[in-house]
Amino acid sequence: MRIHAIKTGTVKIKTAQREATRPGAMGVAGIFADKNWTGWEPTYAWVIEHREGVIVVDTGQSRHLLDLAHTSLNPYVRWEVKFQIEPEEEIGPQLTGLGIAARDVKHVILTHLHIDHDAGLAHFPNSQIHVAQGEYDNARGMMGRLRGYLPQRWPSWFAPKALTLDDGPFGPFAASKRFTRDGDVIIVPTPGHTQNHVSVIVQDGDVSLFLAGDTSYDEALMLAGKVDGVSSNAAVTGATLANIRAFATQRPTVYLPTHDPLAGERFAHRTIVPLHKSIMKEA
Repeated sequence: MRIHAIKTGTVKIKTAQREATRPGAMGVAGIFADKNWTGWEPTYAWVIEHREGVIVVDTGQSRHLLDLAHTSLNPYVRWEVKFQIEPEEEIGPQLTGLGIAARDVKHVILTHLHIDHDAGLAHFPNSQIHVAQGEYDNARGMMGRLRGYLPQRWPSWFAPKALTLDDGPFGPFAASKRFTRDGDVIIVPTPGHTQNHVSVIVQDGDVSLFLAGDTSYDEALMLAGKVDGVSSNAAVTGATLANIRAFATQRPTVYLPTHDPLAGERFAHRTIVPLHKSIMKEA
């Protein structure tokens, strides 16, 4: 099994989105009130070359996001986020550079349906797309638009298969899905950033790669239990972050959120979360 980190451009958001000034339902209001921007932060997608077939986790950004500030009627998309991406940074061309054709991708797992995670869907018309049913229900149609999703930008063929987390607990997570027969790719519920957000755990030898989507914007925020400004329920998000910390205590874990500027370096060096007993013992 080989895993690849694919950086699909960069994004800027308000600092109050990265860490809520008013956690919970008022967090979004804090984003609109905030005048401060983060720096340009990466948007990662992940590619798993598995003997059961290539698996992509999130599809990253795409060039079509660049026109949203001028064309979208969604106020958040129009004024509260900025994207940078070149054509060669889209996931399709980067897969080609790795010698992987789009038709070779058997499965695409989406942690959630925000535009910087599903914008590259057009590259995968022949792949089975997997999304949590609740996430798809919340994102589709007019109500989805009102909730901040952009379903009108999905490909016309988009008909995802519902993820059912029916394989029982996995570590501190109450539910899971062993996605591969080998049991080395596992999906767990990580609600918070969206109500039905999921994360993907890849067992890479003795290390667990925690492909975290937007559970937090970086590792330090996860360790501190800081809730982001998009999360509508601070208690739910806090419980998810606590579960991740508990998991990292039990197993050597490399925590890889989509927008963490240090995620690529931690992935390359397999730098584990400084909570595992082996590290604590050394300290």
